[in-house]
Amino acid sequence: MTTYENDETAYGNDDPWETVDRLRAWLDDANQKAPQEALLLRVLKLSEEVGEVAQAVIGAVGQNPRKGVSHTWQDVESELCDVVVTALVALGTLTPDPRAALSAHVAKVAERSLGPA
Repeated sequence: MTTYENDETAYGNDDPWETVDRLRAWLDDANQKAPQEALLLRVLKLSEEVGEVAQAVIGAVGQNPRKGVSHTWQDVESELCDVVVTALVALGTLTPDPRAALSAHVAKVAERSLGPA
């Protein structure tokens, strides 16, 4: 097995942030673009992943008469997870401390939505 091979048993129990860091490093190793371009493409990758969520939802409810029910809600769950991982990789590309950036942002959203702790 290579360092980056996708193996749920090897990575399923890891701290998600450690795995995200490894995924970002894997992408960095394969990257042939300038850093700003790589960042832009990683952010744009989110649009692709969100489109896959929409496709899965449409398939789960059978909205496309030509395809019928082509996806499950488990497919939607999986696609949503792809969005989250893609966003975390992009965030880690943008900032040296994505954990702190996410924690601070979640705290702001919670305070704005739920009121002071």
